[in-house]
Amino acid sequence: MKKFWPWLRLVLAVAILVAVGLRLGTGAFVDGLRAIDAFSVAAALAIGFVTTLLSAGRWVLVARRLGLSLTMRTAVSDYYRALLVNAVLPAGVLGDVHRAVNHGRESGDVGRGVRAVFFERFAGQVVLIGIGLGVLLLHPAPGFDLDLSGTTVGLVLAGLAVAAVAGWHIKPVRRVLVNTLADGIRLLSFKTWPAVIALSAATVAGYVAMFVVAARAAGSTATITQLAPVVVLALLIMAIPVNIGGFGPREAFLAVAFGAAGLGAQHGFTTGIVYGVLALIAALPGAVVLFLSRRTKVEKAEVVAEGLGQPREQELALAR
Repeated sequence: MKKFWPWLRLVLAVAILVAVGLRLGTGAFVDGLRAIDAFSVAAALAIGFVTTLLSAGRWVLVARRLGLSLTMRTAVSDYYRALLVNAVLPAGVLGDVHRAVNHGRESGDVGRGVRAVFFERFAGQVVLIGIGLGVLLLHPAPGFDLDLSGTTVGLVLAGLAVAAVAGWHIKPVRRVLVNTLADGIRLLSFKTWPAVIALSAATVAGYVAMFVVAARAAGSTATITQLAPVVVLALLIMAIPVNIGGFGPREAFLAVAFGAAGLGAQHGFTTGIVYGVLALIAALPGAVVLFLSRRTKVEKAEVVAEGLGQPREQELALAR
């Protein structure tokens, strides 16, 4: 199952896009590509820079609280690289895995480096869910009823409890749970979590702004009040690990949500396409980071090779 799951995710994502494309026509996809202009590209790069800066700052706070050294400059460059890798590879998380392991190796503690990235991303998701619930309670999305009954909450908590108890009886899993819990407690400090929450909330605002830019480029005239509940749900839908560079469930959901809200299903699908392209454009600075890091590695390898060859050259010179 582990072997076929990555391919299954690709097939499911393609199937979703094909189904929506057949239902709405290929014109919506073409319109999405044509809708991207210089203003939307500039806005995507600017918003992407701000959200990356905020996310990197959140990572720095979490890492330093856990005792790991991390500069803001390194965090921003590594975050950009991770965003690009996440955008171009199907899994959608390989960039975060790479920056977690790489930072852990450089810091001398891979486990803690991975946990720092986990908590940093987890905090962002928790804040997103909190904001989403708040927005949906104040402005419910048409056609989508928010069920917050005690039964639903109880089932979710019970499922988490069963998973925790089951994992506790597996020694490697228990060790991971203990270390994760210990680091989580360390982050419960007034010097850390308020700033992490603030940075996460500002990041979500940036994502919403990007969606608004995409909707306007797609030709939608919906107000912010109309878009807000749909956008926060779309951001949550994007966490589903069945996509191709983010494309898939997002477009299907936006088509249904826009249609239910009376905003036009085609506009919803086009908005999803535009957002996906703009998100990729926002991550393009990561290509510069990849190029510079590869160049640096090559230069270091050349210096090491030259250093190793110096004694041999000196021996040959003395032999003459």
